[in-house]
Amino acid sequence: MCGICCSVSFAVEHANRDLRADLLYNLKQRGPSSSKQLLKCDANYQCLFSGHTLHLRGAVTAQPLEDEGGNVFLWNGEVFNGLKVETQDNDTRIVFNCLSSCTNESDILSLISKVQGPWSFIYYQASSHSLWFGRDFFGRRSLLWHFNNLSESFCLSSVGTQTSGVVTQWQEVPVSGIFRIDLHSTATSKCVILKLYPWNSNSGEKVIQECVGSLTQISANLPKFVSVEASEAKLYLENPIVPLNMILPQGPFETHCTDISRGPPTRETLQVCLNTHMREVVQQFIDVLSISVKRRVLCLPRDESLTPDEALGTRGRKANIAILFSGGIDSMVIATLADRHIPLDEPIDLLNVAFMTTEKARPARFNPKKSKKKNHCEFAFEECSPNPAAMADDNPDTRFNVPDRVTGRAGLKELQAINPSRIWNFVEINVSLEELQKLRRARICQLIQPLDTVLDDSIGCAVWFASRGIGYVAAADKVKSYQSDAKVILTGIGADEQLAGYSRHRVCFQKHGFEGLNKEIEMELGRISSRNLGRDDRVIGDHGKEARFPFLDENVVSFLNSLPIWEKANLTLPRGIGEKLLLRLAAMQLGLTASALLPKRAMQFGSRIAKMEKNNEKASDKCGRLQGVSLENLSIEKR
Repeated sequence: MCGICCSVSFAVEHANRDLRADLLYNLKQRGPSSSKQLLKCDANYQCLFSGHTLHLRGAVTAQPLEDEGGNVFLWNGEVFNGLKVETQDNDTRIVFNCLSSCTNESDILSLISKVQGPWSFIYYQASSHSLWFGRDFFGRRSLLWHFNNLSESFCLSSVGTQTSGVVTQWQEVPVSGIFRIDLHSTATSKCVILKLYPWNSNSGEKVIQECVGSLTQISANLPKFVSVEASEAKLYLENPIVPLNMILPQGPFETHCTDISRGPPTRETLQVCLNTHMREVVQQFIDVLSISVKRRVLCLPRDESLTPDEALGTRGRKANIAILFSGGIDSMVIATLADRHIPLDEPIDLLNVAFMTTEKARPARFNPKKSKKKNHCEFAFEECSPNPAAMADDNPDTRFNVPDRVTGRAGLKELQAINPSRIWNFVEINVSLEELQKLRRARICQLIQPLDTVLDDSIGCAVWFASRGIGYVAAADKVKSYQSDAKVILTGIGADEQLAGYSRHRVCFQKHGFEGLNKEIEMELGRISSRNLGRDDRVIGDHGKEARFPFLDENVVSFLNSLPIWEKANLTLPRGIGEKLLLRLAAMQLGLTASALLPKRAMQFGSRIAKMEKNNEKASDKCGRLQGVSLENLSIEKR
C-alpha cells in the first residue's frame, strides 16, 4: 500500500513546488515507511511526484523511483502473479525495471497486461514527454484525478482532499483501461487529451464499439477542456479474466436438490446438493481460492528469528494478518483458508465492529412474535453466543450486542474448534455515536469522497473503524485493550457480486430468470470499482494498512466466470442455501458448521451503523454528513 501523487503544472512560473498540506497529510497516512518527492521541470511543464510507501516486500524502496533515462515511477500495488518476483525482491523495482526496458507503447501494454494483482501507477516517460497512469481491471487500488478549471494544472493522487462547503472536484480514474497524456502537446494547446488504451474483452468491431462507449461515458464527467480519445494505433490491454459464462439451462430447470426448498436450512439439507460433479467443482473452487489466500498472506515480511518451539511459547507475538470479520460465510471461509497458510505460531486478528445501539440488546428468543420469523441457523448462533440478558443491566457492552457481534463470537468458536492451537484475536471494536461523528468529520468524509451516498457513508465509516483495529480482546477470562498492528487486512468483498449474494439478485431472478441473473452479475463485477473498491482502499489505507481481496484474484474470478450460473447459485432454494450455494458447499467441506447456513446480512445492518442517525434515509440518497472540514479548520477547532 502506498500513497502516490503527481501534480502537473503548465503555467510553470506559477507552479507550486510542494503539495497542499492536507493532501500531503492524507498521502503520508497511507505510506508510513518512507516519504519522498521529486520535481521534474521542462520548458513547458513541471511535474511534482510524491510517493509514500508502506513497506511489505523485499528491501525498503522509497518512491518515486527514477532511472538513468529520467523516467519516473510511482506504484501502489502488489504483483501476485504474471511477473517473476522472488521472496527477497521488491515488486515496485521489478515493475519499474521492466518499464524502463520498454521501447514503445505496445511493450508497455504487454507488460501491464501480464501483472496479476491490485495496482494503480503513474509513469513518466521522459523520452516522449508522456505521463502514463491507470488502475487494475477491477479497480482494487484507488487513483483520483483533478483538473484545474483554468486548464493550467491537473493532479493524480491515491486520495484527495475536501474543503468544507466546497463541492469536490476529485473523481475516480475509470478502470476502462490505462491512460497517456502527451505533456508537450497539452502545454501548447491548453487542452488535455487523454489517450485511452482499453481492456480487450472481445474482438473485432465489438472492441471498437465498447471503446467508443467508454470514451463517451468518461468524457461526460470531465471539464470541457479535457477530452478522451482512443490511441491511433488501436492498441489495447489483454483482459486478465475469461468472459462470463452466459449459458442457460436447456428446458425447465430442475436439480437433484429441489426437494430441500421447503423447511429451514440445515447442514444435512445442504449436503444433498453435493453430487459427484458438484464435489469436483467445490474442490476446484477451494483449491483456487486457497491459492489466492496463500499469495495474500505470505507476501509480507515476518520475524523468522524464533524457532518453532520458541514461537509456540511466545504468547506476545503480533499478528501480521487481520480479517474484516462478521462471522458470516465470506469472512469465515477466508479465515479458515488463511489458517492453512499462516505459520501456526502467528496469531490472526479478527476485526469485528459494532456501533452503539440506542436500546439494550435482547435475545430474539425472548420475543415470541419475532422468533417465529427467525431462520433456523440464526438460532444456532444464539445458542452458542453469550446471553445478553444474563449480563448486568449497567454493563455498557450490551449496547454493542449487534447482529455481527453475535455471529462473530459464534464464528470464533467454530474457528477455535477447527484449529485450537491458533491464537485467534477476536477484536471487539465498539463505536459510539459521538466518536463516529467526530472522526467522520475529521478524517473519514474526505476519504469516502468523491463518493457521496448514505450507503457510502455507512460502509466507509464501518470499514474505517474496523480496519483501525482499536478495541478489546477477551483472553484468560479477562478483557483487555488491544490494537491490531497487522499491516494486511483481508476482506470478503467480491463474493456477493459473483455468487448472487444480494437480495436484489433474488428479485432479479424471480423477474427475469437465469438470463437476467447473468446480466446482473456481469453488471455487478463491471461496476465494483466505482461502487466499492476505490473507497475501501482509501479508507483502509488511511491507517497505513493494505486491503487484499482474495475473491477478486484474477484466477478466482476466471474460475467462477467459467461456471454456469446454477453451479454458483440456485435461487429456487431458500435464503441460507440458494445464494452463494457454491461457497456454502465449500464452507461445509472445510468443516464449517452454522456459518455455512447464515443468510446474507449487509455490513451496515449487521454492525448497526445504518439508521443510527436518521431513520428515513435511503441508501442511494446524497449524504450531507459527508461534507466535512479540512485539516486546517480542524486544527482551529481543537484550539
